[in-house]
Amino acid sequence: MSSDLLPAIAAFARVAHHASFTRAAAELGVSPSALSQSMRNLERRLGVRLLDRTTRRVGVTQIGQRFLDDARPGLDALSHAMDTVTESRESPAGLLRINLARVVADVIVLPHLAAFTAAYPEVVVDLHCDNTFLDLIDGGFDAGFRIGESLAKDMVAVPIGGPQRIATFASPGYVARHGLPRTPADLLDHRCVSIRLANERSVMLWDFEQDGRIVEVETTPALISNDGDVLLSAARAGVGIGCHFEPLVREDLDAGRLVPVLEDYWPTFEAFHVYYPSRMHMPRKLRVFIDFLRERHAPDATRGAMP
Repeated sequence: MSSDLLPAIAAFARVAHHASFTRAAAELGVSPSALSQSMRNLERRLGVRLLDRTTRRVGVTQIGQRFLDDARPGLDALSHAMDTVTESRESPAGLLRINLARVVADVIVLPHLAAFTAAYPEVVVDLHCDNTFLDLIDGGFDAGFRIGESLAKDMVAVPIGGPQRIATFASPGYVARHGLPRTPADLLDHRCVSIRLANERSVMLWDFEQDGRIVEVETTPALISNDGDVLLSAARAGVGIGCHFEPLVREDLDAGRLVPVLEDYWPTFEAFHVYYPSRMHMPRKLRVFIDFLRERHAPDATRGAMP
């Protein structure tokens, strides 16, 4: 095989992942037309059609998928070789792609990101915020975050920070108009702002701790959104009762902008975990990222981001 085909094969893998020339081109830093021409040249050199192109999307043909499956181990090996070279450098460097929910970014990463990028200026952090858990390998991610450590057996999970408590709250104005629920079951008689997770048709049930166990409670939504910031703003404005991770509303609660609701029932869950494939050689950029966050979230660590 001619070595000049390698960039085109790697580009084909990104087109197949995104099912889009536009998104793949943006990731690769080339124009969609140049990427499309590169794919046509690759198909001509191989003598097969790898992609089915329509006006709406780009699909992979059956032979294209077989070619991609056979080529992926080689591409992974090249990526590993590049990581090994990077590790030999004096300092960590390169693009670090992380898949995580927005709430994890807000609680775990963003408060310390300025300090991390100052300490490791050659590492570029790419945060892909998504409420679904994507396949790390297919998505080209170095690692992902989730609550708890219930993962596939080929994944390694490392805890970051301590247990996380979910707070329930309302604005003083809402409480003045509607009063407070006395038990979680009373939420059915109140207006709530509720989240709909990605790929879910129904709103998420709320969790509470009752008699030493976690119970799920149905709510009566006044507002439904897939964006936690929208729901938090609505709760502050008095639209309804909301729930969120306690660190993200603690300042509002302390300042009186929000009022605790059902505090005796607030549930506590396991720490967030960063996870990555156990078979993957851990790049130095990922190792320093995990070590940095674990140190910043240690119980005796000084809190707060760099100014």
